[in-house]
Amino acid sequence: MSLRRPLPALRPFVEAVWASAAPAQSAAPREHVLPCNRMHIAIRLDGPLRLYRDAGDLRGDAVANAVVAGARAGFYAKDTTQSSRSVGVILRPGAAQALFGCNADELAASHTPLEALWGASAPRLQQQLLESDDESQQMLLLQQALLARLRPVRAMHPAIAQTMQGLEQGSAVASLAQASGCSHRILLTRFRAATGLAPKAYARVLRFRHALKLLAHGWRLADIAFDAGYSDQAHFSREFRQLSGMTPQSYRRAPVRGESHVAMVNFLQDAGATRI
Repeated sequence: MSLRRPLPALRPFVEAVWASAAPAQSAAPREHVLPCNRMHIAIRLDGPLRLYRDAGDLRGDAVANAVVAGARAGFYAKDTTQSSRSVGVILRPGAAQALFGCNADELAASHTPLEALWGASAPRLQQQLLESDDESQQMLLLQQALLARLRPVRAMHPAIAQTMQGLEQGSAVASLAQASGCSHRILLTRFRAATGLAPKAYARVLRFRHALKLLAHGWRLADIAFDAGYSDQAHFSREFRQLSGMTPQSYRRAPVRGESHVAMVNFLQDAGATRI
């Protein structure tokens, strides 16, 4: 995968731009994509994204070639039998209003076809990307499309920026809410509008992502639980299954692509009744 900083004018709204060749044949027909507190735009060039509703869904549903993936506090399962070249961006909190004219929580925990937000310009962009085989050119074309869609927006409310920073430093939601100067209701509304998640869900995903890194580095489960801020190992294991659809031990055994894409070789056993 090629990963680059965005053009200067996009940096307040875009964290990174990426392009990837079609991945090698997966070890499994589906993979779990783990929770992320960032929105994404992803454009598949060789076929639509296909998602599964639950572990018992053996067919899946095609969504679109170009989608906006909202922030989410849980995993989703996608088909990996048809690999595809892709181009996309990782969006910063506050980008939804600037690029789509809506709040982030309106797109959270879902995959919205880009055409539903951008109209006919979305398939035109996809066609332009298909006509280029150069990843650098593809990333530039996508950024030019984003620049064309940018609209004036208010800066993020200082209380929301401070709360986000505090959560990333491990501060408790209650203390951050008190320090924000906003009522709990107003803070919750503004935070969800900017990020797509409530503060507690945002913090939960941050803790999970930290635990993932420690798990990938071979830490003992008890040590991960302590370092990441879980009450104990049982709490960590329970949260991990709820957010990923598998146990920590299953994650360690599974083929993993880029930390967040986990091939579900035994998905019926691993996913169980966990909701996707």
